[in-house]
Amino acid sequence: MSAVVALGLGLITPVSSHATPALLNEITGSKQVVLVTAKSWDSTTGTVQVFEKNERSWTSTQGSVKAILGYGGLVPGEKRKQGTGATPTGTYAFTSAFGIKSDPGTKLTYTKVDNNDAWTYNPRVPSTYNVFQTANKTWSNYGGYVERLSTYRKQYNYVAVLDFNLPTGKITTGADGINRTDQSANTSRGGGIFLHVSNGTKTAGCIAIPQKTMKAILEWLDPKKNPVIVIQVKN
Repeated sequence: MSAVVALGLGLITPVSSHATPALLNEITGSKQVVLVTAKSWDSTTGTVQVFEKNERSWTSTQGSVKAILGYGGLVPGEKRKQGTGATPTGTYAFTSAFGIKSDPGTKLTYTKVDNNDAWTYNPRVPSTYNVFQTANKTWSNYGGYVERLSTYRKQYNYVAVLDFNLPTGKITTGADGINRTDQSANTSRGGGIFLHVSNGTKTAGCIAIPQKTMKAILEWLDPKKNPVIVIQVKN
């Protein structure tokens, strides 16, 4: 990578050592980091910065942009509870992407969602908890524990899925078209934690940013560089 490269996020310029967030020097397994920083645990907004590591140092791919966080503030990821509207702090991989709009050219596995696509997190059905679904089903028996993805017009134009409380088991599709896992996620911690487009309102635990930035991040993310998102409260 050259010293100055246009990525749609702005110019990539080297970050001086005194300006580099100290925690980046602690990250050894990733060369791409989306850093989300909030001022306090009660914050419902924060900032997002994007960094990439070359052979010698980290570089910033853009200036800070505003992020809208959960209506419940922030909470350590391991302590998050479903229904609290809190954004979990911690470090999480990007596992896949989806959106109402067409694939912007991301290297992540991308699904253009339609009326059949949903995200389910009914604690009474552990096998489908925090699982992406693409089935011709109303999900009416799931009540409020399901998101029909295509109905979230602006927010879900572009979405990156975070590895927060995802099931660790094998997911298979049954004869009824429903995806199920043989080892469920923790049904008390909640699911559907994404990086997505902001519509100006507080989220239920996700991180929401301007669409232009969200699209550019998807174009930039490269699974070969083990990208992660780091969500923190500034001390």
